Amino acid sequence: MKKCVLYDRECIECGECDRCDLDPNKICDNCMKCINGDDKYRSLYIDEVIVEQEKKGDSSLKNQLN
Repeated sequence: MKKCVLYDRECIECGECDRCDLDPNKICDNCMKCINGDDKYRSLYIDEVIVEQEKKGDSSLKNQLN
């Protein structure tokens, strides 16, 4: 089972991760309004990058990135 991206648990398919940050009643459509704005500093935290080769069990690329 896959891990939840918002909470420390397994994914329960609740769909909360698909919700818009600015309007929780809306499903995210990648409009980028939450990223573009007037603030001087915005940030995104990337905790994992999945490369197609890595899915097939080739860890050599992952070792090169570390």
